[in-house]
Amino acid sequence: MIDENNENKLIEGEDFYYTPEGYKCFTEKHHLKRGYCCKSGCRHCPYGYDKKTGNIKKQ
Repeated sequence: MIDENNENKLIEGEDFYYTPEGYKCFTEKHHLKRGYCCKSGCRHCPYGYDKKTGNIKKQ
């Protein structure tokens, strides 16, 4: 059975975009929709995670 629920589908231009190198880059909106920091040092992290120190900066 295939789940036809569209609420978890990613929308290009809204949830992510492709970098010139061809990688998928998640937007700030996607991170906020997900609801937590993955601690991967994402380019658009709204939680202020610093990959070098391993800390989340208070905003």
